[in-house]
Amino acid sequence: MDRFLLMTCFARAVETGSFSAAGRDLGIGQPNVSRNIAALEDHLQTRLLHRSTRKLTMTPEGERYYEEARRILDSVIESESSLRKHAEATGLLRVACPTALAHAFVVPRIPEFLDRYPAVSLDLQFSDRYAGLVDEGAELAIRIGHLDDSSLRSRRVAHFERVCVASEDYVSRHGSPERPDDLRQHECVVYTLLASGHTWRFKNADVSVSGRLRVSSPEAGRDAVVAGVGIGYGPAWLFAAGLESGRLKRLLSDYEAPPVPIQMLYLVSRLLPRRATVFMDFIAEIFAEVPSLNVASPSVR
Repeated sequence: MDRFLLMTCFARAVETGSFSAAGRDLGIGQPNVSRNIAALEDHLQTRLLHRSTRKLTMTPEGERYYEEARRILDSVIESESSLRKHAEATGLLRVACPTALAHAFVVPRIPEFLDRYPAVSLDLQFSDRYAGLVDEGAELAIRIGHLDDSSLRSRRVAHFERVCVASEDYVSRHGSPERPDDLRQHECVVYTLLASGHTWRFKNADVSVSGRLRVSSPEAGRDAVVAGVGIGYGPAWLFAAGLESGRLKRLLSDYEAPPVPIQMLYLVSRLLPRRATVFMDFIAEIFAEVPSLNVASPSVR
């Protein structure tokens, strides 16, 4: 029995979310992954995974075994890498990314990354819903906001301002709010996947807003604000074009909350392969070039 292979199959099934994906990743096919995990469970005399037609779920025993198995597998990777004086970045890297941020700043630079590291493949998973790294099967995640999960480590790569904006047309018809609380009397375009829900955060004030339009896409919300549907709230870089052209007006500038961090997250229990560390370095490098992602640079007013 090749216990290392069985352990690898189990870990990749957990991280990819299915036997089929693990089989493709390992190049051995879904039936072999299924057989190997069944053999591992038989050897351990315990069930590690609940199977269903929709997804795999770890049992409590599976969660404990996964943490130990991941440490062992990472130790082997690290030991092998340390023997190579100049370890090459290789393999498939899965990265979870917020949709609008990725389309604005990451995707346009991906050809450069792939040219720089020809032995690396990328699986970019776009979603604005928060999920754990294991649930997403990702080694890295680009996250907006502060870290509150002790099982994760982070590297801060940028920070930006959140702004409140409206079109000149909306302001001419409805006026401008003077204080954050005034937003309760205004039509607001609500982004439904915002981490704080319908609450917009300002300096020393959190305001629950409402409006007739709710969207699950930041870009759709921006376009609706530009069209005069209502007041919007979000990253300054999302509204930069409208602010520069004069189609949008920045509101409540004196009440803006402190800058929001953008972080690269990874599991505490996992040693990062070189493909992950070079990707983090690359993201930090390209974000450093964007004024709106660096507080030292003036924002569009």
